[in-house]
Amino acid sequence: MKIVADDRIPFLRGVFENYAEVVYLPGAKISPDDLRDADALIVRTRTRCDEKLLKNSRVRCVATATIGFDHVDSAALDKLGIAWSNAPGCNAASVKNYIASEFASSGAGLRGRTLGIIGVGHVGKLVAEAGEAFGMKLLLNDPPRAEKEGRDGFVELSELLADSDIVTLHVPLERGGKYPTVNLADREFFAAMKPGAWFYNSCRGEAVDANAFLDAKHSGRIGRALMDVWPGEPDIAPSLLNAVETGTPHIAGYSVDGKANGTAAAVRFVAAQLGIEPLCDFKVKELPLPVFASAIFIPPGTDAYEAVRLAVLHTYDVSKDAAMLRNAPGEFEMLRGSYWKRREFSAYTVYDAPDEARENLLKLGFKLQE
Repeated sequence: MKIVADDRIPFLRGVFENYAEVVYLPGAKISPDDLRDADALIVRTRTRCDEKLLKNSRVRCVATATIGFDHVDSAALDKLGIAWSNAPGCNAASVKNYIASEFASSGAGLRGRTLGIIGVGHVGKLVAEAGEAFGMKLLLNDPPRAEKEGRDGFVELSELLADSDIVTLHVPLERGGKYPTVNLADREFFAAMKPGAWFYNSCRGEAVDANAFLDAKHSGRIGRALMDVWPGEPDIAPSLLNAVETGTPHIAGYSVDGKANGTAAAVRFVAAQLGIEPLCDFKVKELPLPVFASAIFIPPGTDAYEAVRLAVLHTYDVSKDAAMLRNAPGEFEMLRGSYWKRREFSAYTVYDAPDEARENLLKLGFKLQE
């Protein structure tokens, strides 16, 4: 058997080699010729998996080691009889880590403010926990879930935009259907926001109308802004980067833990499709130690809110990632490809936390000194 894989997928080298020939290639350069005699393809977001790529191949299955799958033409793969999968929820805790760091590094007291979360799936539910850990009130909008589960706990988009101090997007990219999300944040959307409210996008660049965002930002309708995903990335418009306080190169979900989860999900799917039974329950066994000390000591007398903020910033300060992109905007792909080994909160233990902070630290995922 032969497997072709994106050469930037971590923890994958050496996994399939005892069972198949494995060819590693740059994701954006994988071609039809590379796949003619391949049985499986493992990718990230940089490989467009469509009929043009796969029509004349013998590929039986495609796995993307990512939550998002808008780079996978599912209708074309279904037509070709090719099984495919993504990795839902694999990096949800990483995005929670990222958003919590933005809360902590913003320099603002957020207790009592209202966080509006649009899209309350795997990621949005964990971002809600981060908001609660910082003492924020929540407004949740997710029309597909509300239709399926009932409207209790959800609000209409208009209410969320009017009442939220921070609006954060966590929707999948849907180009059609009942609930399309392409250009969801358009002129009408921004006009409905509370004046001066903050706006975050860490889901998909195409969920935001770039011109509408720029007009809203320059007019003061939007206060602080964060973007991790961009229209046309990796070639991002300087006007957009200059308009945001926090701009990062699509790395919100790039924790080591999230990458390991995505790789494991892809391996298990391909193993099941190709009948490689020993890998059907595959997990990444060892993750690297945290870059920073895994023990976090809270100074005596620190109040509960500051204890949470200090613990988060010990593990990750998103402003440093933002500075790297601002200093080298043309190196978007390099910054992604060489991203540092960021571990999630679960890799750290907090010592001497104030009693009032313990529940919120646990909600974020930290371990606590017993």
